[in-house]
Amino acid sequence: MAGPGIDYRAIFEASPSATLVLDPAFVILDANPAYQQLVGRTREDLVGRYVFDAFPQDDASELADLQASLRRVVENRAQDVAGFVRHDIEEPDRQGVFAERYWSPVNAPVLDSGGRVSLVVHRLEEITDLVRAGAPDVDHRHRRMQLELYARSRELQQVNERLREANARERAVALALQEAMLPAPQPLAHHEATVRYRPAVNTLNVCGDWYDVTRLPGGEYAVAVGDVVGHGLAAAGVMGQLRSALSAAIRVVDGPAAALDALDLYARSVEGALSTTAVQTVVDPDRRRITYSSAGHPPPALTDPGGEVRFLDGATDPPLGAAPDHSPRPQATTAYRDGSTLVLYTDGLVERRGEDIDRGLRRLADRLAKYHVLDPEELADRLLGLGLAADDTAVVVVRL
Repeated sequence: MAGPGIDYRAIFEASPSATLVLDPAFVILDANPAYQQLVGRTREDLVGRYVFDAFPQDDASELADLQASLRRVVENRAQDVAGFVRHDIEEPDRQGVFAERYWSPVNAPVLDSGGRVSLVVHRLEEITDLVRAGAPDVDHRHRRMQLELYARSRELQQVNERLREANARERAVALALQEAMLPAPQPLAHHEATVRYRPAVNTLNVCGDWYDVTRLPGGEYAVAVGDVVGHGLAAAGVMGQLRSALSAAIRVVDGPAAALDALDLYARSVEGALSTTAVQTVVDPDRRRITYSSAGHPPPALTDPGGEVRFLDGATDPPLGAAPDHSPRPQATTAYRDGSTLVLYTDGLVERRGEDIDRGLRRLADRLAKYHVLDPEELADRLLGLGLAADDTAVVVVRL
């Protein structure tokens, strides 16, 4: 554990805080002198033993609370504070006489280069004077307040644990619903299309993004992406309604703007749908042109066979339902050359907190210029690497 110029072993040995080092299975790897003195055991008594075998608990609830705290550290890779615990320690000058001692355990992870928990630091803060009844040097009202705070802290930890479990269940259900509502794109007669969806990591900020690739009756095909405000099951439900509505509208109306007009009217009647962004394109392979319209969404990117990138930003309007009154949306058309690449995406690919979106668009343009010759599957994977894991991301790549 030594680093340049710092003897971490010496720091560990000299620390006044009673500290154990555990492996991820909670076997004791080391104990500093402060810990040995506090509990009245030598390093040889402790090292190599399962921490709960070294200190068996009379109170099952205390044992369960400490076990849960250590598990949370390993699962969440974050510091956790357990409720206070009691260990009766034999008094050094009175053999067979044990004194009540109470500690507040603080547990923290040590991560390896891959982000996995390699060690757990278990530190004890003694609170015996706060717990022991009748201590003459402790104000009774202050002691009661401290005990109440410890009890509330323990209750809050249990509530947080239940919330984490509930959130994990909701996330799993929402992702399953998302997967069911985002099938593979339909095969295209003239072109090749691929899609990617990456949920956000370690967060409920998932399930608001969608994509759709649809063949139209006249030989054209429609490509769309959208992003619902919100997350979890509620966003997944709204996403499913809007995706289906836009997919139906583009089949029966004349062009992307009319489809987004219909979706705007529909969104005003769906709870949670306002301020959704979406972009709809229609590709005409015979005329080699793309018609598009955007409702507040980042612009599609069109890369020609030589690697020149331009963003289709000539027909952008506010998000769905954002304008006080409904009005017709704009629409634009652009030509393309055989071998060009059309990319639609959600904001998770280009937006970063505290950064102007233009920088994200430049990163995307640079990546497209560099890798545009790759097949759509490989290109989609390269593009997905641009985004951050803090937000879910959808990407559609079409080789024209």
